[in-house]
Amino acid sequence: QLLERPEQEPPSAIVRQILSYFVRNPQATDSLEGIARWRLLEEQIHQSLQQTDAALKWLLTKGYLQEIRPVGSVPLYRLDAKRQAEAAQFLSGEDAGGPGSTGR
Repeated sequence: QLLERPEQEPPSAIVRQILSYFVRNPQATDSLEGIARWRLLEEQIHQSLQQTDAALKWLLTKGYLQEIRPVGSVPLYRLDAKRQAEAAQFLSGEDAGGPGSTGR
């Protein structure tokens, strides 16, 4: 049975993503809903990584966090103990200079 041809071509990135999954996992079998679910999860993880990276960079720039680079490991992050009180003040909303604020 031939599938109906879609009205328009699907986005190339999605086609490649799905095909790449099946090439990497040649024994995989999944439904439309299953494939959509793992694609959505993969996209959410990618978006979350980007947002987390941006937030970490902002926190590093503001001095709230410190980056530690152990030899042979990925960077690690921790609170700058000298800025703990300022961080608590920021979290309580008393600091108007947070990300997305108008600074009023």
